[in-house]
Amino acid sequence: MNMISCVPDMMGGPVILKPDEYSHVYEARETIILKAIAYVFKEKSMGTNVTIDQKNLRVVSDYLESGGWRTKAAASVKRLNWKECEVSLFVITEKKTNTGWEIRRLLQKTQYDTIFEVIELRIYEEMSNIE
Repeated sequence: MNMISCVPDMMGGPVILKPDEYSHVYEARETIILKAIAYVFKEKSMGTNVTIDQKNLRVVSDYLESGGWRTKAAASVKRLNWKECEVSLFVITEKKTNTGWEIRRLLQKTQYDTIFEVIELRIYEEMSNIE
């Protein structure tokens, strides 16, 4: 599921002003969720230099460029209660144009749901490694 490989050869999705952001709730500790997100970002090539910011409960990547497109991702984790955390995720995909980089919508809600499912599987793997 390399994000850039999903880009069609034509102009791509519509130009947008800011990236879409979606959220999902997990039953796990923040540290486990952060590790799982970082692993998925790396595994799915959702940017380069993926880093975990434990203090601010964020995972961010730098842009990964390929064929006139660049992609990066970021996620933040927020504790909701004693057993649940909410993850907010956005993926920025930009196309190089004569005037600079334009943010394009290439991922729809269903693709974000797929990413959340992969993160959930990785959370279970992380939790099994602890025990």
